[in-house]
Amino acid sequence: MVEALVAAGAALVSAGVVYALAAARVVKQYERGVVFRLGRLRPDVRGPGLTMIVPFVDRLQKVNMQVVTMPVPAQEGITRDNVTVRVDAVVYFKVTGAAEAIVRVEDYRFAVSQMAQTSLRSIIGKSELDDLLSNREKLNQGLELMIDSPAVEWGVTIDRVEIKDVSLPETMKRSMARQAEADRERRARVINADAELQASRKLAQAAQQMSATPAALQLRLLQTVVAVAAEKNSTLVLPFPVELLRFLERAQQPVPAAPQPAAPPAPPGPQPVQEQLPYATPLPEGLPYIAPLPEPRPDGSPPGQG
Repeated sequence: MVEALVAAGAALVSAGVVYALAAARVVKQYERGVVFRLGRLRPDVRGPGLTMIVPFVDRLQKVNMQVVTMPVPAQEGITRDNVTVRVDAVVYFKVTGAAEAIVRVEDYRFAVSQMAQTSLRSIIGKSELDDLLSNREKLNQGLELMIDSPAVEWGVTIDRVEIKDVSLPETMKRSMARQAEADRERRARVINADAELQASRKLAQAAQQMSATPAALQLRLLQTVVAVAAEKNSTLVLPFPVELLRFLERAQQPVPAAPQPAAPPAPPGPQPVQEQLPYATPLPEGLPYIAPLPEPRPDGSPPGQG
């Protein structure tokens, strides 16, 4: 009798141990347990630690409550300004409702991934290329809002969404490079023109200052010559000042002679009368006078004979 009682007690203890081992479950700190009893969801969510369920009746399903980092595959689309781009992103989300994440959606990870891809393509179509390149914060907020709206019903909260990379065609890259180069060249020209304007103002002030003392201009010329002559591989051409040329020109001009006193006029007397020969014309002063030949006589005798 005693042996039967001992055997029964040992059997009960063994059954209790087996039952405890079958009913005991351990939920980790970053997990929550959802219990289904005969297929029906139990209202209480099991927290971290040791928990007990009814073996062969209850089924415990654990849900990870950590933040999940999910990369979004690169999506190719056309922007609002008709530029083909390829954009990829990353989504950070976590489960806030363990029961909703199990009951309301079959696979919340796959659902969030598909929603992120669809929202990313929609954002690409609504945005321009400049917004994708320079205004990413606003696009990230819009993308987060688009993904978070349906995910709330699944017990999932979107922490943040970041656009990782925007890939452009090679032709667009070259066009943007030319545009940036032209813009930099324009700014360089504006800066150079501004510098020329300031330099011209300073040169005008210097010219006004040197106009009062011409020797300062000569000294400045000599300083420039010294600066150029410092280089051994250059040919120096020394210009002459205009003032120096004018001085040499004035030095070569003859000095006008002193005026001499005029001779007294000759006393009046008979003036010689010059015979006005025919065909005679007044000659310039200093040339000898040549008398014209006499005309031949009517009888044919040579002129000059009796």
